[in-house]
Amino acid sequence: MDNENKGFSGEKQLSNSNADPESLQPTTSLQGTDSNNGDVRLVRQLKNRHIAMISIGGVIGTGLFLGTATSLKSGGPAGLLLGYIVMGTICYSVMISLGEMVAYLPIPGGHIKLAERFVDPALSFTMGWNYWYNWTIILPTELIAAAVLLGFWSNVNPGVWITVTMVVTVSINMLGAGVYGEAEFIFASIKVITVVGLIILGVVLDLGGGPKHDRIGFRYWKNPGSFAQYSDIPGAKGRFLAWWAVMTQAAFSFIGTEIVAIAAGEARNPRRNLPRAIRRVYIRIVLFYIGGTTIIGLLVPYTAKGLDLADGTAASSPFVIAIRNAGIKSLPSIINACLLTSAWSAASSDLYTSSRALYGLAASGNAPKIFLRTAKNGLPYVSIIFCSCFAFLSYMGVSQGSGKVFQWFVSMTAVAGLLTWFGISVTYLRFYQGMKVQGYNRRVLPFASKLQPYAAWYAMISCFVICFTSGWQVFLKGKWATDTFVTNYLPLMLYPILYIGAKLVTKRPIVKASEMDFVTNIAEIEADTYVEPPPRNRIEAFWQWLM
Repeated sequence: MDNENKGFSGEKQLSNSNADPESLQPTTSLQGTDSNNGDVRLVRQLKNRHIAMISIGGVIGTGLFLGTATSLKSGGPAGLLLGYIVMGTICYSVMISLGEMVAYLPIPGGHIKLAERFVDPALSFTMGWNYWYNWTIILPTELIAAAVLLGFWSNVNPGVWITVTMVVTVSINMLGAGVYGEAEFIFASIKVITVVGLIILGVVLDLGGGPKHDRIGFRYWKNPGSFAQYSDIPGAKGRFLAWWAVMTQAAFSFIGTEIVAIAAGEARNPRRNLPRAIRRVYIRIVLFYIGGTTIIGLLVPYTAKGLDLADGTAASSPFVIAIRNAGIKSLPSIINACLLTSAWSAASSDLYTSSRALYGLAASGNAPKIFLRTAKNGLPYVSIIFCSCFAFLSYMGVSQGSGKVFQWFVSMTAVAGLLTWFGISVTYLRFYQGMKVQGYNRRVLPFASKLQPYAAWYAMISCFVICFTSGWQVFLKGKWATDTFVTNYLPLMLYPILYIGAKLVTKRPIVKASEMDFVTNIAEIEADTYVEPPPRNRIEAFWQWLM
């Protein structure tokens, strides 16, 4: 076989061209019973529209709706926008790196299993537990965010709202991947409509279309200014630090785009659906985050009192502040309800991802085999129940204050997420080298980017630098805070400890480029790949383009 095409066979044509592609479930090695332990494996239940909306849902969350308050307060409108633009380029670089690998090898465990294949078992162990830790900690973060948002209407103890959201989240996940996909499709649709609506409303308000007919323009970029002076440090140094203070919060907002890699093991027709979802990541970055942060910077001054998340109220959302300032009375409650569904969606995704990450760890032999146990429908119920227990950390917000605990968890998850991106970039660079040495032609991959390998190098270096400097504020004179130092640097300290420990235990060398395995699982994956029937009308054509 020609080296340029080895391992890449064509797609299988469906015999029934009129069949609904979402109703087809080709037989796959991921279904059925595991002969080794009698457990039922994960089942490909996620449809193309589920994957499309999961990839969107991973981008939009409380980081945009609530976390931007801290970013605007720290960096000012220009610092906020610049921080999200830079982080957007890093996110895109990571996604095209990850996309190339998972579109070719959509296996359970995603990038965790790929690290074992293309780097070494020690990195797979480290990435797996770091990723599990990341999504396990994000879960209580989102539950606290939900309590903050619900506090907009009532002064009821936040513990009540945390409990309600927890029940919703666990119930969705215990009903299986299909139900999770449907719920995420609905929630993500609400989020998309909300963000687009807020951006349009923001443009109208900025141009003077609100009840007060006050044309704002770039007023707040002039007074109080485009950049905040961080900690009242004068000059360019203060403005630079203001921008850099945004980076960790921006990272928290973008963390989650890689969830499609974990969902790959349960995606139908993955070679078609995953590349489509990944190709459109940049559209979501530009529309949702760049557009959203631009509007926030225009409508709300960074000196606004409500931006302090330590207050623990939903009024801290910049969008709610902007609408209130415009004099629109009923809309803040409507927007807050939409933001609440965002928190529910994000929490549901967090539990889904952490449980599948734990399943992937067990599949790699890096976690107890009990986490491989699944129900007859392929639900990894043991992993879900175990990960659900960590949701009780959210009750810390009851005694310490929801806004304050939210910021603690944001720092912890942002750094852990960036370390995940760092590991993905390292894995891709090894994948790229292996393809090159073994004579594969990347142009015939299901997904490939001309920006490689430079994008992966850029992402790897950027993630390390941001992680290393994530807690720089505590080193300013008189700014030491033990909680800030621990929450920022704990994940960074654990990462090399986990890797070195795993390396000493496994005693396995880094996989040579000439010995990398690009063949295993390909036959099963291609058995799940099919050419979808052409659309029968314009509505179906639009739906296929959209999803």
